[in-house]
Formats: sequence, structure tokens, C-alpha cells
Amino acid sequence: QVQLVESGGGLVQPGGSLRLSCAASENIFNFNTMGWYRQAPGKQRELVATINVGGVTNYADSVKGRFTIYRDGAEKTVCLQMSTLSPEDTAVYYCNARMPRRNYWGQGTQVTVSS
Repeated sequence: QVQLVESGGGLVQPGGSLRLSCAASENIFNFNTMGWYRQAPGKQRELVATINVGGVTNYADSVKGRFTIYRDGAEKTVCLQMSTLSPEDTAVYYCNARMPRRNYWGQGTQVTVSS
């Protein structure tokens, strides 16, 4: 069973930065796509950023230019560097990994942007 463990969430002031990490229990290149999603209170879960096995990235319009997704194959980790954070970025952030007919989720990590 694939396990994804997120870390790095917390409380940050508006304009600040955070880096989220997702540690996978197996080689991340086994997955077609890995990424980050978020869910704010009362809202549906939404895509934040993804990276595919070829290294192609995709971002939600709301985070383009502020967030960067990248991976470390040796560490079996996918990270999300977040900058210029605003209160609208407050949510639980989930790591996701996909392969044909399989879809895995981490337990989520809370990010709160508040002064």
C-alpha cells in the first residue's frame, strides 16, 4: 500500500512563505503524476499544482507565480514551495499520487495564513 506523508504546514503571516513536503513510501517515478490539492472550509477540494513523470508542471491560476512544485527522486519527495501567501491560501493541503487505476492521498497538512 502506497503511503504519502505530508509535512511543513503551519501558521504564517500574510506575505510569508512555507514549504510543504510529501514523502512517498516508494519511488515517485512509479507514479504518472504527483501533486498538491487543497480544501478550504466549506469548499471543494481543488488542484494546486501537479508534476508528471516527465517533469511537466501544472498550476492553478490562483497560485501561478507564487507556488513552485518540485521533486527529489533520491529522497522520494515532492515539495511545494509557497510564497507571497494570503489568507485565501488557508486550507488543508493534500498530497496526491496517481497511476493507472490507482489514486493515493496523504492525510493532509493545515496551512493557515493570518496576522
